[in-house]
Amino acid sequence: MAGAGERPGARDAAAQNPSPQNSSPSAPSSSAPDAAVLQPLGPAGEQGSLFPDELFGESPNDEVLGYRGPAACQIVGITYRQLDYWARTKLVVPSIRTATGSGSQRLYSFKDLAVLKVVKNLLDTGVSLNNIRTAVEQLRRHGVRDLAKITLFSDGVTVYECTSPEEVVDLLQGGQGVFGIAVGGAMRELSGSIAHFPAERAGAGAAVMDHAPEDELASRRHRGARSAG
Repeated sequence: MAGAGERPGARDAAAQNPSPQNSSPSAPSSSAPDAAVLQPLGPAGEQGSLFPDELFGESPNDEVLGYRGPAACQIVGITYRQLDYWARTKLVVPSIRTATGSGSQRLYSFKDLAVLKVVKNLLDTGVSLNNIRTAVEQLRRHGVRDLAKITLFSDGVTVYECTSPEEVVDLLQGGQGVFGIAVGGAMRELSGSIAHFPAERAGAGAAVMDHAPEDELASRRHRGARSAG
């Protein structure tokens, strides 16, 4: 495990994703290096089969499926203001469709929702947005099926990305990792919530954009600008 030039094997990054059901305490943390650790839960491909293709935005007829902003908020458990801020600051940008003006609606993929869930859990634990941003950049390099095989650990400040069981053992024995979360577990939680919300075809974007109400916060900003003028 290579960690910021200190632990052989850990990769550079910063993030943390604690979840009550997935958190596991370890020895008190000492000086934590500026690194992040992610760990696969099992052999390659083991987790991917747990999720139907539709959850990954892959319908049987090759259509790309996504979820609008209000639905994403309810699925993940965040406010619309948070979602809007994270999109505008490029922390988590919807990969299917962004809000491009009046009447437009963001459309989030299942991978986007998984990353949003990770961000929420990290924030709930007190990890700074700067460290979360670094971790998110690391997660974006993984495919959605690879995310299901990842476990994040954090000491409350830094996030660690483990790539093998040996790295996890090394991390915990060194007293670095305090919180742990299996991203696959978060994805399973999302898959239970997501069933109650309709998915939207990306190809229907033009028709939806013509008739859908614009994003709530964008509408407020536009009204404020008109009033100021």
